[in-house]
Amino acid sequence: MKIVIVDDHPLVRKGLAAVISMQPNVQFAGEAQNQQEALVVIEETDPDLVLLDLKLADESGLDIIKVARGRGFRSKFILLTSSATREDFLKAEEASVDGYVLKEALPEELIYAIHLVNKGRKYYDPAILENKLREDAGNLTDDLTPKEKEVLVELGQGACNREIASRLFISEFTVKKHVSQILAKLRLADRTQAALYANAIGLAKYEPTNMMMR
Repeated sequence: MKIVIVDDHPLVRKGLAAVISMQPNVQFAGEAQNQQEALVVIEETDPDLVLLDLKLADESGLDIIKVARGRGFRSKFILLTSSATREDFLKAEEASVDGYVLKEALPEELIYAIHLVNKGRKYYDPAILENKLREDAGNLTDDLTPKEKEVLVELGQGACNREIASRLFISEFTVKKHVSQILAKLRLADRTQAALYANAIGLAKYEPTNMMMR
């Protein structure tokens, strides 16, 4: 996996490059500090993924994404930012950003996001996702069956399929079916997002580290 880093702070670029270079099967392909440099590096290296600062001095990282995709570049983009405002998030959604990570995230969280996005999935920092889910919760859970709601609560508590099956007196196969239905009905990508959703609407207490270990 080839990765390009775009940030207007040299120290940030070096730090990210160091984290990336320690990972197997991941190549640091280049860096840039502004839109002009970024587009040149992306065109020359054809990276699989670009780690991109949302705010580059007087430029926006979102503009780079729009131009790059307008030129047909195939790279995926993860925004790195210290901002978690709803306005920034909505703009990122409009630009079809592949991932959104807060700069205070731990290195292992960033690596997790990189691998998830590289596999074609979306990744949102838990803090950002929790805010989004709280605002968008609405009445989506009304579409869930009573048993699916019970499974959602268990997911929110970090339970694995075996534990859920034991607690709810159903088979692991049935649990898997319920989880799939929950993700589809709530328009969520995976179990982690389901756990965050359950926490955001007050159904359960979520421990991100526990969920990531399962």
